[in-house]
Amino acid sequence: MSFPGKPEWRTMLTYVAELHIRSVHPAAHHWPHPWEEIGRGYCYAPAFGHWDIVHQAIDQLATHPEHAANQLRNLLAGQQDDGFLPGAIYFKDDKPWWGETWTHPPVWPMAVDMLGDSGLMAELAPKLVAQISWFERNRRAHDGVGFFYADVTERKWESGVDEGVRFDDAPKQRLACVNATSHLYACYEAAARWTGEAQYKEKAEQLAVFIQKRLYDPNTGWFHDAWDSRPLAFEGMWPMVVGAATEDQGWSVLQAFLDPTKFFSPHPIRTVSATEAKREKRMWRGPAWNSMTLWAAGGCVRLGHPEAARQLLEPALDSSARWFEVTGTIWEFYDAEGGDPREVARKPHTPFNRPSPDYLGHNPLLAMARLWEECEE
Repeated sequence: MSFPGKPEWRTMLTYVAELHIRSVHPAAHHWPHPWEEIGRGYCYAPAFGHWDIVHQAIDQLATHPEHAANQLRNLLAGQQDDGFLPGAIYFKDDKPWWGETWTHPPVWPMAVDMLGDSGLMAELAPKLVAQISWFERNRRAHDGVGFFYADVTERKWESGVDEGVRFDDAPKQRLACVNATSHLYACYEAAARWTGEAQYKEKAEQLAVFIQKRLYDPNTGWFHDAWDSRPLAFEGMWPMVVGAATEDQGWSVLQAFLDPTKFFSPHPIRTVSATEAKREKRMWRGPAWNSMTLWAAGGCVRLGHPEAARQLLEPALDSSARWFEVTGTIWEFYDAEGGDPREVARKPHTPFNRPSPDYLGHNPLLAMARLWEECEE
């Protein structure tokens, strides 16, 4: 198997490809296809799902498209009749267990679009429509337009961004979250194309106007949530990533990506701008997550700036490969400043206070290397 990218990435990418294979389990329980766990070294392994499995599917679109599609089918096999899609699935008494009413970011339609399989789109369109309906019933913000995650109302980290700085001072109210609202824009836009129903195009357009006018702050040049706190946290990238921002707003986000005083770090991207007093070497409060770097780079490509995508991807891959050589594994997340990932905090109030090793769910490194190569001038 040949690998994209620089020669110094090959050993790490070979390991990642093999780790994907070693992480697959036979079809069982409610999963109709062999299922891939999100990280053999994850502190709560084995586990499946969340937006992690979407990143793993994206990582294998080019090399194992059917396996990638089957992971999305497995993800949606857990959808309930009311459209609710469970968050991460763990095991209890050797049976899949989620035991909660929190979902996770609905980014899986973007992976389906990347695969470009119209048959899969038609197959999964009813699942998407059902999930949209669930969000409309259960996660509609008080303003009647935007959407929220349970992070703001319950501090349950439904968005996957555990203990993010945006919620330190946020009121526990149904206020629009920039990431949830952007993700639903992407769902509406996909539903409009997959089903041909005009209502979804209209809803996407309405949400785009709300995002552009209500969630963008020209003073910071960044997108924020619908409350007074205005930290420069990476989640403000999502309107640009999904295409809901205006061209000028998208350009402002891109410039922040490449600004060393904000998000451009030795291992891009910082999850919290270097300008923020609350930034620290802990979880989503500053460290770099390769999955988010890929989304950011994809946003640059969507905006028509592949050269910016390469500027984000190359140092992230360089740093990941360097620490793979030192530690022999890939890490759940990394020190954005280029330091040892084993010295970055995870959750100090738990027994698991450093990034998990052998973690595929946030390391779409094969996809990152492919995109870096595709963006070559």
